[in-house]
Amino acid sequence: MKDFRDKVVVITGAGSGIGRELALAAAKRGAKVAISDVDPDGLATTERLVKESGAQVHSQLLNVAEREAVLTYADTVAEHFGRVNAVVNNAGIAHHGEVETMEFKDIERIMDVDYWGVVNGTKAFLPHIIASGDGAIVNISSLFGLLAEPGQSAYNSAKFAVRGFTEALRQEMLLDHPEVKVTCVHPGGIKTAVARNATTSGSHDQKASAEFFDKYLARTSAAKAAQIILRAVEKENGRVLVGADAKVIDLGVRLVGSWYQGITAKVTKLALSRIG
Repeated sequence: MKDFRDKVVVITGAGSGIGRELALAAAKRGAKVAISDVDPDGLATTERLVKESGAQVHSQLLNVAEREAVLTYADTVAEHFGRVNAVVNNAGIAHHGEVETMEFKDIERIMDVDYWGVVNGTKAFLPHIIASGDGAIVNISSLFGLLAEPGQSAYNSAKFAVRGFTEALRQEMLLDHPEVKVTCVHPGGIKTAVARNATTSGSHDQKASAEFFDKYLARTSAAKAAQIILRAVEKENGRVLVGADAKVIDLGVRLVGSWYQGITAKVTKLALSRIG
């Protein structure tokens, strides 16, 4: 995967945000793209934009939490294009709520999409990618896969799990299938709709929180994030930090260890006072 020319690239969660920009960027690099999402309107828009770029595209509605559907989808894409070279497991959702007030179903919903969706996509496409002889698996974790945050326990759980799963997978591929490259992506604050679409529990003010995120934390455009991710794949990087905030926070956590938790708690308290 030194480049994307004539490669078949699968992207989940392609109806908006990073997923859409990844599809467009891969298409401009000469790839054939297979896109999926649960949002029919967003997916249709991405399909139209990819077609306008002149690239071949396969589009299908898909819930990555539905394992059998993902397994069938992988076979469908492989049959359609004749092979699969890469999969970007990008689909994800968010939830804000404290452990004390969250329902079990809130945690399960996040884990089903953000963790099991990645596992489903990886397991479904891995045999096809190995068979291609030149492939890549790209799993989207998060800045919250590097540090924990109050009110984000469900999201943290999923993204830390994605990180562990992907790093272990990379080592397995280095041992058994070195032709398959594996990359774990940790985006920081990206200008997407994920915060606006997040569900909440307790008394959390979702609208105010999303506005705060968009104004103060979302510093990197989805288009720039996509370019950073694809360049990292071309360079065969095992880990990519997207955005200056991700790089700074990753370094900070490494330097102070578990002390970051007290710092983060105080910063979060200050941020919540401004939101309120």
